[in-house]
Amino acid sequence: MSVPHEAKPRTTAVVLAGGTGQRVGLAIPKQLLKIAGKAVIEHTLTIFQNAEEIDDVIVLMAPGFVPDVEKIVAKAGLDKVTRVIEGGNTRNETTERAIAALGEGLADGEDRNVLFHDAVRPLLSQRVIKDCVDALDRYQAVDVAIPSADTIIVTRTHGEDGEFITDVPDRSRLRRGQTPQAFKLSTIRKAYEVAAGDPNFQATDDCSVVLKYLPDVPIHVVAGDEYNMKVTQPVDVFITDKLFQLASTAAPRQADEAAYRKLLTGKTLVVFGGSYGIGADIAALAESYGAKVYALGRSTTGTHVENPEHIDDALSTAYGESGRIDYVINTAGVLRIGKLAETDNTTIQEALNVNYLAPVQIARASYKYLAETQGQLLLYTSSSYTRGRAEYSLYSSTKAAMVNLTQALADEWAGEGIRVNCVNPERTATPMRTKAFGQEPEGSLLSSQAVARTSLDVLLSALTGHVIDVRQQDPTAGAAESSGFEQALASVLDRQEDV
Repeated sequence: MSVPHEAKPRTTAVVLAGGTGQRVGLAIPKQLLKIAGKAVIEHTLTIFQNAEEIDDVIVLMAPGFVPDVEKIVAKAGLDKVTRVIEGGNTRNETTERAIAALGEGLADGEDRNVLFHDAVRPLLSQRVIKDCVDALDRYQAVDVAIPSADTIIVTRTHGEDGEFITDVPDRSRLRRGQTPQAFKLSTIRKAYEVAAGDPNFQATDDCSVVLKYLPDVPIHVVAGDEYNMKVTQPVDVFITDKLFQLASTAAPRQADEAAYRKLLTGKTLVVFGGSYGIGADIAALAESYGAKVYALGRSTTGTHVENPEHIDDALSTAYGESGRIDYVINTAGVLRIGKLAETDNTTIQEALNVNYLAPVQIARASYKYLAETQGQLLLYTSSSYTRGRAEYSLYSSTKAAMVNLTQALADEWAGEGIRVNCVNPERTATPMRTKAFGQEPEGSLLSSQAVARTSLDVLLSALTGHVIDVRQQDPTAGAAESSGFEQALASVLDRQEDV
């Protein structure tokens, strides 16, 4: 006779969002500050929404701002968030309110897992979440920490003479604490009950409460991540925004061919730069799944993307014939190599017109059509957008502009339900590249068909405001084990050699 497995306890993420943003110099709480097109807290909540180990989420928000978070939750469809509660005046009081809320409705003897996480740590990886929840199978309290790369000193102040070093602890034993901090609910509740009897009780984190008031409870340490940073100082806002900009996002693939056909049948795509290369492959692939496709290009339809009238006419024709426009894609571009001081005005103007002004005009003209269908604008950048290089100044700078344009429009058009994304292929076998570099070794370049397939996946996804890398070694492989930020760090190093 088999013995039934004990049911796994429910796991709740508690997002602590009680900060006021004073250290960042803001009039609003820092968790409502927008980074990469979304409020910091939305990025954080989305991480837990996507975590298989998390059953539900509650938010403890700064007083007066609960409705702001409720609006974010509703608009983003974050259905794991069950409650948004007003936090207390101190970290201790906020945690106590969370503990009280978590205990509501629990049967006698019932326990649950709880992860306390700072709302202003929006770069948390799924790996850390999983490690914390797994550790709670064996331990009652879990912290997340990383080694200290800096030497830590202990000082003492001597009047007007300032600070002096009194000790230099062994760095090999020092760790920098992060969040989440994970507990059995019964454990953290008991720690706070004991602490309530201490008239001098004060703590800035929850593991220290367990350490002091339940000294017999071991606190296990899970390895954190360097990029699980806390947005506290103004420089943190800049760094976090850049990490999001560089992060590689993988678009989910459809289950099978039938799924692509179901999603694309009856939809209309307008592809600028559709004469050859990536654009032509996107057009052919979408058409094979039943979409109505308008592939436009200089050599096939006489469409010049640098001419706003051509853009308007193309979109108007597509809408007039099909009655809708669901996706607008621009793969048109020119690659001119050379020293800027030796480049003539005609070449400069061409690069600006085709690589920058054309996407801007396409975006502006597409807005009214995409707002009607809540569709998507898909742009393209280059692996050189992260770092301009000699003799690629025009190309690199305009491709960097595409990333900023994508993130700005994703934010600007979010209210209308329009998604905007940017595909970043590594070196790809296209006629434009062949013209610039000649024939290159077979197998050294990504195929345009592979980029087209990923582009289609992006169009059919819920992503917006993202840069999606397409590399010969598929970034989706092993995505469950590594985060987009780990991929980003590796990609940035790789891009030093890409064009």
